[in-house]
This record gives sequence, C-alpha cells and structure tokens, in this order.
Amino acid sequence: MTDATAELGVNPLEDTSSDAAVAYAEERRENIRAFVRTSPGYYIRMFDRIGASARFTATFNAMAGLFGPIWFGARGLWSWALPFLILEALGFVQIARGLFGDLAADAMARIASIEGTLALRKQQLASAIESGSDKVDVYRRTVDSLEANIGGIRDEAAALAAEGPTIAVTGLAILAVVKLAQSLVANWALEARFSDWLSDRSIRSGMPVSQIVFSTVFMVLIVAAAMMHYSFPGRFSLLSDFPTDPGIRLTSIDRVEAFFNWAVLNGEALFDAITYFIRLVLDALELVFVSTPWIVVAALIILLTWLTAGVRMAIYSGAFLAYMGLLGFWEKAMTTLALLGTAACLSILIGIPLGMFAARRPRFYSFIQPIMDFMQTMPAFVFMIPVIAFFGTGKPAAVVTTMIFGGTPVVRLTVLGLRGVPESVREAAISFGANKWYLLTRVDLPLASPSIRAGINQTIMLSLAMVVVASLIGAKGLGEDVLEALQYANVGQGILAGFSILFCAMILDRIVQGGRK
Repeated sequence: MTDATAELGVNPLEDTSSDAAVAYAEERRENIRAFVRTSPGYYIRMFDRIGASARFTATFNAMAGLFGPIWFGARGLWSWALPFLILEALGFVQIARGLFGDLAADAMARIASIEGTLALRKQQLASAIESGSDKVDVYRRTVDSLEANIGGIRDEAAALAAEGPTIAVTGLAILAVVKLAQSLVANWALEARFSDWLSDRSIRSGMPVSQIVFSTVFMVLIVAAAMMHYSFPGRFSLLSDFPTDPGIRLTSIDRVEAFFNWAVLNGEALFDAITYFIRLVLDALELVFVSTPWIVVAALIILLTWLTAGVRMAIYSGAFLAYMGLLGFWEKAMTTLALLGTAACLSILIGIPLGMFAARRPRFYSFIQPIMDFMQTMPAFVFMIPVIAFFGTGKPAAVVTTMIFGGTPVVRLTVLGLRGVPESVREAAISFGANKWYLLTRVDLPLASPSIRAGINQTIMLSLAMVVVASLIGAKGLGEDVLEALQYANVGQGILAGFSILFCAMILDRIVQGGRK
C-alpha cells in the first residue's frame, strides 16, 4: 500500500489501482486466456462480471444457446450437458411428433384388431341367420357394439391427429426455454469450472477438436434416436427391442449350470468341512441359548445389558424378554439368536482380521472391494441359489446366506477406522520404539475401536434382517412364524413375531454399542 493510499484511507482490498491488484488482474486475464482459448476478450469481461458477485449472475452466451448440450459437452461441463440434452430431446421429440409423427398409430392398431373380431362375428351372424339359430340377436348386438367401438376409436384417432400442431408448438416452446436457460447459465458454469482449474490444472481446458466431435456425435445420435422412436412407434424395431439371440441366453444358462455341477462334484469335501464347522458353532450356541433354563439366559442378558448400557436399558431388555416369553416366542427367539450368533461370530472372526490386513494394503483392498460390493448388492434370493446347490437346505445354508449378506460392514468399517488413525500418533509411537505388534494393539486398534464396533453392530443388524429370508431354506426361529403369517395372511402372528425380531435387534444393538452409542 502506497503512502498516498494510506493517507486517503483506502481499503487495500478495494484498491484496484495498486501494483499488486494490477499484477493480479493481469495474471487472471492470462489464466482465462489459457483456459478458454477461444474468444478470450469476451470471457474475460463475462468472468469479471460473474466474479464481482457471490450470487448467480446471468450473462448471455449465444454460442451456448445455439449449440446447447454440444457446447457444454465440448467444454467438459457434462453435469450440465446431460440434463440439457434430456430437455432438448424432449422438445425435439415433441416437434417431430407434431409435424411428422403418426399420432393415431395406437388407435389404428386397436381398430385393426377389432376389425378382425368384427369380421369373425359377421360370419357367425350370417351363419346363424341361414340356420335360423336363436343366437341371431346375440350376434347382431355384438356386431353393433364392435362397429360402435370402431367408430368411437376413429373419432379418437381423428382428434389425436388434429393435435399435431399443438404438440409441435409445445415442443418449440420447450426448446426455446431450454435454449434461453443454456445461454444464461453457460458463462456462470464455465467460470466455476475455471475456478476449479486454477487449483487443479489436470482439469481439461479449452475445446479440443476430439471433444467437440465426440459431444456432437453423442448428442445428435441420442436426439435422433429419440425422435425416430417416439415419432414413428414400432417402425424401427432396432430402437424398441435390443438386438439379441435367444440362443445366447440358453447357452449361458447351460454353461453356468455346468460350472456349478462341476463345483459341487469336485468341492464336496470342502463344503462338507464348512458345514461341519458351522454345525459345531451352531450346536454350541443352541446349547447355550435353547437348552439352558430360560431364567439363566434372561438373567445373563439383562446383566450384560446393565454392564454395557446402564440400568434403563437393562429394564427395557427385561421387558422385551418378558414379551417374547409371555407370547410363546421364547424358544424360537433363542433359536434365532443362536443362528444369528453363529453367522455374526463367524463374520466378525473373518471380517476384523481381513479388515486389519487390508487397511495397510490398498491393492488388496481394491481387489476385495468389488467382491464385497457384489455381496451387498446382489439380491438375497439370487445368491441363495448357489448356496443351496453347495450346502443344501437347512441351518448351515441359512448361516452362509446370512454371512454373505451381513459380513461386509465389519470389513469396511475396520478398514475405515484403521485408516483414520492419525499418522502423527503412529509416528510418535514409532519414535518411542514401538514395534508393529505394540503399534497395532496399543495404538491402531484402540483408536479405531469406535469404527470397528460400529461395523460389528451393522453386521449383527444386517444378519437379523435376513431372519425371514433364511427361513425359506430351512432355518427355524422367528422368521418361520413371519413366513407362515405371509403364506396364510395371519396378520396378528406376523406382527407379533416381527416385534420379537425387532426387540432382539434392539437388545443386541445396545449390548454392542453400550453407553458410548
């Protein structure tokens, strides 16, 4: 700030005549020239107007309005190009339908169908008249009704054909509004991209010829296909039906079945070993929950809830357990907890070590991430098919199905928690001589424990969500009552059993999260 400026009391942030302000303005102009590459003078003026206000500033860009989505795509503004493409395609389709489309095509198809039936009924009427049948009046009324329907549909077709100019004008109005909107927001959107480009020069700038060609071809093909499909329905089968051959699907089915047959025959020993191990854990938990006297199990659950979540939640847990016992759901609830406990324990025993291993190995995590995405997004009824093929029906198959659906959150959140440990803390521990085991057990896991605990909680909740689905393949418990209620429309039984599942989930959630929830 110069002495003269200081004497006049001018705010240095508002002083546009200082050397620093002039240098900054010149640097900004050079950056704009490097970014836009075409019509730099115009964009310098527009960007200055937009940058002068924190609010949206409307400026007019004739080229953006003329070329629309092509301009936005060529500039790399695809988040704007695609919505505008949809709106412009709607306008062009309406114009094409109004000017060239066969608006009465559906009505004429219905007339052709009715005329075929009418011809048949007229033949039956003629035969009935010749034979003196008592059904003459019936056939005559049918013929009269069909002819009246045809007349009404013809009037409807004529009315639809007369709406052509109105539809075309509507499409033209939509197109005009969209073009105006594109003209007004183009510079504002481009200036926002320019700001991003200043901090990240890897963002594409200018209008490369390849992008112009790609954007033009893409937009024209989309609009042309939409116009032909909606203006001339049924005329271009390529646009309405995907080109395929039924033999492809049949061949794929045969290959998938052959693969599973091979896997079942050659992996029988492996699947039997997995089933045996699941049986061991499941039988042990069923012994604890089902065979143990109810008062012992209830007391242990209430005590555990009190120790982890406090007196209030212990009282609630007691009430929930009393609900299940008084309504006759106790044994089935304990069977459900044994099944759920088996799936959850195995998921946690596999998931936490797997997450610990993947947390410091990005390549391995990037390898298993698509597999976990597949496990979580594939519908349960789909992956039940190979589970039944490998393990048959029954409780082991239900445990495996539950593990597939609910086992991924503990892995993801373990990785998230360990990666969220501050590097400064780890470096401090290492500088004091901590070895890898000490670093893992005394630094990483304690700091990541809230995230890991949340993963365990999510695994248990997702496992409970599979209770009803698992009952379809032979799992006993509360899901069986809900499934039976669905089959016989027994509303009361389904609602009461559903509340029992809900209460089991709430008890487990409070025990796992505790007072730190």
